[in-house]
Amino acid sequence: MYVEKLPRTWSAICIGLYLAGVAAMGVDSIPEDTGPWLAVSAIFLVVLLPCLGVPISKRIYNRIRIDPAQGTLRVGRERFPLASIHPGSVQVALQQAVPGMAMRYATSASAIDGIPGLRETEWNAPRLVGGGWAVPMGMDSVILTTREGKALTIATHDRTAFLTALARATGVAY
Repeated sequence: MYVEKLPRTWSAICIGLYLAGVAAMGVDSIPEDTGPWLAVSAIFLVVLLPCLGVPISKRIYNRIRIDPAQGTLRVGRERFPLASIHPGSVQVALQQAVPGMAMRYATSASAIDGIPGLRETEWNAPRLVGGGWAVPMGMDSVILTTREGKALTIATHDRTAFLTALARATGVAY
C-alpha cells in the first residue's frame, strides 16, 4: 500500500503563530479582560482559517492512495481500478525526467480547470483527477492514460515514489 504524505510545514507555522499570538495576548489580558481576549482570538481565527484552506484542500483533492489488496488507486475523491491504468503510460512517466521547481510552477499555473471537464472536452487536455480546479502551485503532475485511452493528470508531491509504487501495483517492470 502506498499513501502519499502531504507536507504539514505551512499548517504548523500558521497554527504555531496563531497560538503564540493568542497566548501573548492572554498573558496581558487574563483574567481582567477575558471577554475581549476571546473576541480578538476569534477574529484572529478568521484570519487563520483561509491560511489553512490550501493545505486542507490538498488533503481532500490531492491525497493519493494505492491499495493493491483492493486493486484501487484513489486520488482525492476519485477511485480507479488498478487494472484500468495502462501500464505503458506508467512506464513512460517513470522514464521522464523529474521537472525542476520552475517547471512545476509553470505547469501548475497553465493547468487550471475552473469549470471541471472544460479542459478535457474543449482543449483536449488530460482531465485533472481528484476533484480540484488545478494542480496546486509547486506540485508536480503526472499524466497517465487508462486502457480506454482517456488521459488523466494526477498531482503529486513525490513523483518518483508514486510512480514506483504504481508500477509495482500494476506489474510494470521498471
